[in-house]
Amino acid sequence: MFDFLGRYDVLGAFWTTVQLALLSAVGSLIWGTLLAAMRVGPVPLMRGFATAYVNIVRNIPLTVIILFSSLGLYQTLRVTLGAGDKVDTANFRLAVLGLIVYTAAFVCEAIRSGINTVPVGQAEAARAIGLSFTQVLRLVVLPQAFRAAVGPLANVLIALTKNTTVAAAIGVGEAALLMKEMVENEAQLLAISAVIAFGFCCLTLPTGLLLGWLGKKVAVRR
Repeated sequence: MFDFLGRYDVLGAFWTTVQLALLSAVGSLIWGTLLAAMRVGPVPLMRGFATAYVNIVRNIPLTVIILFSSLGLYQTLRVTLGAGDKVDTANFRLAVLGLIVYTAAFVCEAIRSGINTVPVGQAEAARAIGLSFTQVLRLVVLPQAFRAAVGPLANVLIALTKNTTVAAAIGVGEAALLMKEMVENEAQLLAISAVIAFGFCCLTLPTGLLLGWLGKKVAVRR
């Protein structure tokens, strides 16, 4: 029933999915944290930018962002992110960029929800002893916010792993593109779907369980 698997590089496709998810997760965490800092910061212009960014990006379909990354940035503006004439490499990097742009908005809100759990008195006490806003955020607020936001961030990471399938729209050779190829060439839709679904379960279930355990372990008890 699964003899057809020997003709396709299933592990290679899922490895591409893992790379997309990991690189996008790191970029989203960095950019999302900066957005969250801007949203709670004292500068109105930064607060306005971060608020507008989150509200706009969250309401744009990920497919539109990924397609714009390829059709708009690469084919129209010739932005290759250092890939030169290597189309596959350029599409992979642009897919990572699109996933970061989209996912960072959700990371920002997850971290901001964690920031809201930190008692205001702690920030005021830190300011009273002479710490700047950046120092208060870095030393007092964010460490507690991240501990409170592990659960929401786990959900964002799981969603990001599944969202990598959208990269198939611009030809990135991950699991969804391989599934499309197998469905076109093989008459075993149920078996192919089961294999791809099992692969994604192997990626997302351990992640959810691990981060769920970590969230309980590091939770701030007040």
